[in-house]
Amino acid sequence: MWYDFVADRIGLNSLLGLEVLPEWLSVTEMLLAAVFGYLLGSINTAIIVSKRLYGKDIREFGSGNAGMTNMFRVFGKKAGFLTLAGDVLKSALAVFIGAWLCGGSYIGSMDGAYLAGLFCIIGHIMPVFYRFKGGKGVIAAATMILLLDPYVFLCLIVIFGLVLLLTRYVSMGSVIAAFFYPAVTYITHRYVTGYPPGVFKMLFCFVCGLLVIFMHRENIKRVYHGKENRVSFKKKPPADEDDEDEDDLDDLDEDE
Repeated sequence: MWYDFVADRIGLNSLLGLEVLPEWLSVTEMLLAAVFGYLLGSINTAIIVSKRLYGKDIREFGSGNAGMTNMFRVFGKKAGFLTLAGDVLKSALAVFIGAWLCGGSYIGSMDGAYLAGLFCIIGHIMPVFYRFKGGKGVIAAATMILLLDPYVFLCLIVIFGLVLLLTRYVSMGSVIAAFFYPAVTYITHRYVTGYPPGVFKMLFCFVCGLLVIFMHRENIKRVYHGKENRVSFKKKPPADEDDEDEDDLDDLDEDE
């Protein structure tokens, strides 16, 4: 896999010329992977885009969530896609750095990528740069799963899509996919490789899934009470742009 190539060819241990790392350096690499992952995750694209382009903090509008879905609903497609691109980029970079740093450590390049990716998700949820109030970590988690387990990613996307089509709830699609993430990982790994996944990998799956579900706890409550917004697959009729923008700003607090 690509993470082994990174570790063998350009990894930190390769650059240092060390086949076996000292214990202190191995632990240091793991800590650095976690720190870099968290700091990258703390760079919240939704907050940056909303403040720089619109002079507003996305956390004060709509659902109050600093994530892609709320950006789409509040500021439109441009803001949503910019947020998506930024979240994907930072997650991919965190995974790459984790593999690069930990290739010669106890856990290896793949688990190093998982470690950095997990802390990137935590940073996205609780960003140190924005008073620990961020997004829900779905895009960060999805990016990491895509890079490290593409077969699992495809299965989860199918689950997400089916739930979305049946319920029209984006939040429930994320929750159900997160719930099945550990089971899908175990089954897929057994089918593809013939043996079960490692303990670290499964631990990550459980922690990641629980984080995503926990961050959607308010959405789950709204679904239960019938107050959660549904996605509309019908094209909205054209409206006057000025009136539409004004109405959106007046009604933002009613979204979700």
